[in-house]
Parts: sequence; structure tokens; C-alpha cells
Amino acid sequence: MKPRSTDMKYLVTGATGHIGNVLVRKLYKLGHEVHALVMQNDDISIIEPFVTVIYGDITDKNRLFEVVKGYDAVFHLAGIVEIRLGKKKLLYKVNVEGTKNLLEACQINKVKRLVYTSSVHAIEEKKNNQLIEEPLEFNPKKVKGYYAKTKAIATDIVLNQTSKDLETVVVYPSGIIGPYDYKLSNFGQVFTDYLLGRLTAYLKGGYNFVDVRDVADGIISAAIKGKDKEGYILSGHSIKIKELLDYIAEYTHRKKVKTKLAYWFILSMSYFAEFIFMIMRRRPLFTHYSISVLNSNHNFSNIKAKRELGFKTRDIYTSIKDTIDFASQHYLVKVGNKYRKKIIN
Repeated sequence: MKPRSTDMKYLVTGATGHIGNVLVRKLYKLGHEVHALVMQNDDISIIEPFVTVIYGDITDKNRLFEVVKGYDAVFHLAGIVEIRLGKKKLLYKVNVEGTKNLLEACQINKVKRLVYTSSVHAIEEKKNNQLIEEPLEFNPKKVKGYYAKTKAIATDIVLNQTSKDLETVVVYPSGIIGPYDYKLSNFGQVFTDYLLGRLTAYLKGGYNFVDVRDVADGIISAAIKGKDKEGYILSGHSIKIKELLDYIAEYTHRKKVKTKLAYWFILSMSYFAEFIFMIMRRRPLFTHYSISVLNSNHNFSNIKAKRELGFKTRDIYTSIKDTIDFASQHYLVKVGNKYRKKIIN
């Protein structure tokens, strides 16, 4: 893509991810010049019309010092979202050390502002369904799962251990759903597995979901309106897993899932199941961590984001429909009243 004549020049890391590819589309439509830092093996076809591609890795500090120059702001979305066993070293290297490298590159090259996409999982859970708001401090020992711990560490560095010369703003999205899920996220996998008939039972619990398009809008607003060294929860709507599956069944004219698995049983079997799936080199539908998350406090407050960023969320059922429509078109083929997995080259 040729450089555009614009007042704002942005760099986006993680641009081929679910949030990232939606973000660069929106930035492009707003008329900005967008550069995307991608790895050599990334599929850039989904973003190529909207960005200038720059190859690099956030774990390569010297490369970042070379390329992170002349930007009005950097949107940092690159990271490993991994809830399976055996990924601790990779999670720390990318999510923590990679973030440190990028911050250092921004400070050396005098970038004005960095917007970091963290996660609600970086925030300590409150008991008895108390309202969860943006914290001032982060303690990795008080969050569940190693992914959450690395996000808590990285978030603390971004907000509390960064030079005053670099403005930093953090956003905390909840569970992401919506279209343009080209890499098939964990939640996207649930939708496709249901359509393929692999989900024959459901678990107790629920979660807070937010549309990827609303999150991208929130990130852009954070770059413009967000206060330096502050964070904003970008949450959407809470829904029970049974209600979610029932709605998918109604929308796709399929039978509702009626079998409910005992929480204690599935939780006790989860580590064994993860180990088996790891040997098979397949992604498990549920892990010990994801099961516990579905039964945790997901009462997140987005009041601050609404008040200061003008954050808005669309109806959750619209998001569910759009998620299903994208998954069925991109990953599946409908044969009669059934779906089959599409072969994607």
C-alpha cells in the first residue's frame, strides 16, 4: 500500500490478530497512515490493502529500535493468548519482554503515545460478584493462569514503570466475539465446534462478551481521549453459556444442547484432557483455566470507558449473529442442514 497523505501516522503490532485486523481497517477508513509490524510467517492478505507492512518481532529489540520511528502513536496488540499447558516461557518472552522492548524503542525514538491492549484477566477478581473496576496496582500472584499473570506484569510496566516522556494508556477488553476472526480464537472455536455438532453438552457458568468492532473503536478513542497512565475496561454484556448456546441453536435452526456436565467432574478431568490434546497437537475445547473463568466473577464495569472515551457497545445478539455468519462463511460449508469444515489453503 502506498503512503497516504494524513496528519496521523500509526504503528500497530498484532495487526493480523482478531482485534488488530479490525483496528487497522477502521484506522484506514478514518484516513490515517497505518503501518503494521508483522512476523515473517504471518498471513498479511487480510490487512495488506489497509497498511504498509513492516516485518519484525517484538522480542527482537534491535529490530524495534530500527523501525519504531516517526509515529504519532503505537497500538500494541501483539501477544500470545494461550491457555493451554506448557507455554510459560513463550508467554513471558512475548507478553512481558516483548512489551518492555517496544516501550524502550518508543522512548528512545520519542514516540508520543502508546496504547496497550491488556485484558480483564490482568485485574484481580473480586469476591461475591462485586463490581470490578480499573485497578491502580497489579499483582500477578492474585490472578489466575499464567497468561493472566504475564498480562498483569506487562500492564504494570506500561502504567507504572514507564518514562513520563511517553504517554501510555491501557485498555482491558473482556471476551472478544464478532466477525473477522481469521485465526479462529478460543471463543470462535466454540462457535464453530457447535455448528459442526461437536458440542453435545454444556457447562455451568457464563461470561462477559464484547464485540471486536466496539473494542477497536474503544482503542482508537483511547489514543485520542485516554488519560496518560490510566486504563479503561472495554466490557460488553454478560450471558450464561446455556443462553448463548440456545440462541445459536435458534438462529441456526438446530437442536438445543440439553445435557449439562457436572462442574466438579469436568474440572477434575480437565488437566488429563489437556495433556491428551497436547500429545495430539490439537486445541482442547475447554481447559482447566477456561472452565474456572466461566465460573468466576465477570461483573466488569465499563462506566469509565463510556464516560471518558465515549465507549459504546452494540446488542450482544447482533454480535453473536455476526460471529456465526462469519464462522459459517469462512470456516464451514453447509451441506443440507449440516455443516462441514472447509479446507482452507
